[in-house]
Amino acid sequence: MTSPCVPRGRLAPSPTGALHLGNARTFLAAWLSIRSRGGTILLRMEDLDHPKIKRGAAESALQDLRWLGLDWDEGPDAGGPCGPYVQSERIPHYRRALDRLLAAGLVYPCTCARRDVQSAQSAPHAGDDGPRYSGVCREKARTYAEAAALLEPPRLPAWRFRAGAGRMTAFRDGFRGECRQDVNAAVGDFVVARHADGAGYMLAVVADDAAMGVTEVLRADDLLDATHRQLLVYEALGLAPPSFTHIPLVVGEDGNRLAKRHGDTRLTDLRARGVSAAKLVGLLAWSCGWAEWGEDVMPRDLAARFDLRSIPPRPLALDARLRTYLGL
Repeated sequence: MTSPCVPRGRLAPSPTGALHLGNARTFLAAWLSIRSRGGTILLRMEDLDHPKIKRGAAESALQDLRWLGLDWDEGPDAGGPCGPYVQSERIPHYRRALDRLLAAGLVYPCTCARRDVQSAQSAPHAGDDGPRYSGVCREKARTYAEAAALLEPPRLPAWRFRAGAGRMTAFRDGFRGECRQDVNAAVGDFVVARHADGAGYMLAVVADDAAMGVTEVLRADDLLDATHRQLLVYEALGLAPPSFTHIPLVVGEDGNRLAKRHGDTRLTDLRARGVSAAKLVGLLAWSCGWAEWGEDVMPRDLAARFDLRSIPPRPLALDARLRTYLGL
């Protein structure tokens, strides 16, 4: 295992679709943050969102990241001491974490037909949470199998974590500074998994980052609220959390998350239309204050320029100028 003095970061694509411009910007920043300090990068394929998994998307993600000039020291293709690096192959790890939470009385099966139950395998994003959970299933003493038998039509119950009243989480974000939240007041008891063995985003990412020695998580700020929930899970499992940094998203000119109406921003499409990696990386670096407009540059050339403080605090809008530059 790498010395704890050496930063360890991770790239964690999910094979639910092709990587796009926004993914590329976040992965570039995460890669540079670690490489600029001589650290270790692992790649973990987060493939627990089973209904949304696209055939060939995992292989395509690896190809896109390599095309961008990003590499990793450990991963599904590179091996390493913390494998396997594919979440669907790590379910026994999640079962052990779930058993600890069950023993502590901190999770319970929930049969509520809510959107977050249906999407519990995938990472929550800003605006996905819906109303605060009322806790209706909290005091119903059921096993997971008993809860599943009650559901018609058949579907998987959720495992919910008892948020606990009046528990404030706080951390210092590497980009935003001090962040605080009362998780119970914000969302109530929250979903950690929708799988009998605890294989779901909120529990899996905590268990995996701890087991793999990740010291830093840099991701987009639509996952900022999820961090507060994860901190409660870290505490419940007796695990030390990594540092967290959340940078602004890439959005359409209308301010909404990237979609087809904003043009095809998939990396596979940009490659097919002849956009070079150096041109795209240069544009992303320009948007973060690390390159001049129109400069072609690769990630390895940016390590000495990396500075979180130069990233603008607002989302990057894919406006007409940027679309024209990329030929969208």
